[in-house]
Amino acid sequence: MLAKIKRKLLGKALPNSVYVHQRLSNASGLAVLSSAALSSVAYGTEEILQVLILGGTGISTLSLPIALAIVLLLGIVTLSYCQTLRAYPHDGGAYTVATENLGLYPGLVAAAALIVDYVLNVTVSIAAGTAALTSAVPALQPLTVPLCLLFVLLLMLANLRGLKESGKLFMAPTYTFIVSIFGLILAGLIHHSIGYSVPNYSVVPTQESLGIFLILRAFSAGCTAMTGVEAISNGVTIFKAPESKNARLVMLTMSSILGVMFLGITYLAQVYHVVPNAKETVLSILNRDIFGSGFAYYFIQASTLLILILAANTSYSDFPRLSSLLAKDSFMPRQLSFLGDRLVFSNGILLLSFLASMPLILLQGSVNSIISLYAVGVFTSFTLSQLGMVRHWHKERSRGWFISAVINGVGSVATLVVLVTIVVSKFRAGVWVLVIGIPLIVYLCSAIHQHYRYVSKQLGFTRTELAHRSRFSHVRRKNIIHPAIVLIDRVHRGTISAVKYASTIANEVVAVHIDIGSIDRELINCQWQELEGDIPLVILDSPYRSIVSPLIDFVDEYELKHPNAFITIIIPSFVPRHWWEKLLHNQTTYFIDAALNNKPNRIITTVHYYLR
Repeated sequence: MLAKIKRKLLGKALPNSVYVHQRLSNASGLAVLSSAALSSVAYGTEEILQVLILGGTGISTLSLPIALAIVLLLGIVTLSYCQTLRAYPHDGGAYTVATENLGLYPGLVAAAALIVDYVLNVTVSIAAGTAALTSAVPALQPLTVPLCLLFVLLLMLANLRGLKESGKLFMAPTYTFIVSIFGLILAGLIHHSIGYSVPNYSVVPTQESLGIFLILRAFSAGCTAMTGVEAISNGVTIFKAPESKNARLVMLTMSSILGVMFLGITYLAQVYHVVPNAKETVLSILNRDIFGSGFAYYFIQASTLLILILAANTSYSDFPRLSSLLAKDSFMPRQLSFLGDRLVFSNGILLLSFLASMPLILLQGSVNSIISLYAVGVFTSFTLSQLGMVRHWHKERSRGWFISAVINGVGSVATLVVLVTIVVSKFRAGVWVLVIGIPLIVYLCSAIHQHYRYVSKQLGFTRTELAHRSRFSHVRRKNIIHPAIVLIDRVHRGTISAVKYASTIANEVVAVHIDIGSIDRELINCQWQELEGDIPLVILDSPYRSIVSPLIDFVDEYELKHPNAFITIIIPSFVPRHWWEKLLHNQTTYFIDAALNNKPNRIITTVHYYLR
């Protein structure tokens, strides 16, 4: 029943052979990876005004110069990332760049910052989208949190269906939003040029004196308009070939559109004297001033709602991919490295949905409470990525390396200034959580890595042991007619113990390995022949990455060869020292047991190997 429900919601499983066809065109890639950056115009200007208004209504005119400075920084960062994509055509993410050029711990800091970035991107996008909805329909404000969680659920299901399908789904809302914002800007400029004046000009008293620190705070707050820019460099592998060239083209297109929209909205907010308030977004106020409360207003609000919600899809594209890289490097649970039925990292999608829901519940869907935290992760990864590229060019010294290093150096300094300003100005407002949290994530990744190294050491063989293969010989009882199947994931001490047990109870033993594409089958075959050459190893292909289905077919065929015999299916398993360490390993044993334990002539046995 669960399998049928899953197939209805997500679709049929896809084989490995169609993975290359799941990649996106430039138009789809812009929709999937740029929605977070483009949607930030819905709250970027508002963040600037929220700070400037502390100095009174008069200094809100500084919003446009600040926006121009932010667009200049956007240009620098964009050029820097284009350099990164040229140097890392297959993976230009901050984790990879920082690890290769700055070392392991800077790489883990970048990864931790990106994890925070992706989780809070979902939180901010969903919260901002829900705010756009409740601004248009105030009666829905009491339902803010349930609506946020509903949108997270819908996004999760859409992404579990697969990358290509989600790309098609998100194209229309993204391009509708772009057209809507450009229409709003054009209409606002025309409206203003014919002499429109705001009927109710709000005057806000001064709460803080104008100073460089207030301006820097407004600048750093407005830099939230740049959130999501790094997504393309982290998701370059989802583009069709040539991946690097297409990714650079999409990044330049995205930054150009973002810069024009952000400047346009900021200019209109200034000339229309928009004052932010807690009940309605700046974009909604501006929209109402220009179009009134007619169809155009609700159309733009609806497109804003959709793009803000779908902006979270940038994280759904990049977080699972980053998690899989960390998992393959043994810094996150191995389960995150496996592709699901629809050729997406399903476990990463589920984990992201859970993590993003927590801040929405705790902070009751408040955008302003979350957005300052979001910017810390963004600019930390910006800075480390660009510093890593400076080191890369200095080491490589290829043609034009000095200019490339200068571009990345300027980008790293600029983003570092913004990062420091955000941390200092927003420390008491909640940024302290991330100042503590990012190092904790790094520590957790290191602890997971240490655990996997310990497990590998405990289960592996020394050269001396491999040289004395006779140590692994097994005693067989000739008077027992009882075939046995031993499941093999990797060749280690646990599997050898299971084979040794099988040899004591069975006359015929066969080892079976299911190839889901995560392990080199030639390597495992060589290791097996070296240690257990007298016992046959059958390697089963699993194009749909399922362990259970190929195993059931094999067992059924094996039973036909041994009619009326009791067949023991032996599953090797190792037991870690602490209960919580079990979470870092697959629980495949339970699924295999449930799938095979349905006939009276089958005996399912688990052979435990206890780690010291």
